[in-house]
Amino acid sequence: MTLEEKIDQSETRVCTTVFPFLTNHHDTLFGGKAMAIMDEVSFMAATRFCRKTLVTVSSDKINFEKAIPSGSIIEAIARVDSIGRTSVKVKVEIYLEKMDEEGRELAIQGMFTFVALDQNKQPIPVLEGLALDE
Repeated sequence: MTLEEKIDQSETRVCTTVFPFLTNHHDTLFGGKAMAIMDEVSFMAATRFCRKTLVTVSSDKINFEKAIPSGSIIEAIARVDSIGRTSVKVKVEIYLEKMDEEGRELAIQGMFTFVALDQNKQPIPVLEGLALDE
């Protein structure tokens, strides 16, 4: 398998409905909840990519481009963006779908970085042990 095929296979999509208990006083998706969804889906994509123990070490600029109202469907899509020696960067996009309308639009995007760890919680190479074609 090539690196690009491995990245394609690890892409992760999670859909959910924005119920009122997920919203703020504006009746839109709470930003902290959106970030938690993004961290979780990006963690799943990174884990599916390298199958190693990972921890989140940073989240880069997160752009809240469109408010997501209660009663919407959202889809969070995470895809490996770049690979360092011991780290993986994953781009996450959250799309908004209104329940009563066709189409969707990008609402939130950001980048999350994970580091692979061994049993002693020391960083290890992300690609080590992966059967990838050169």
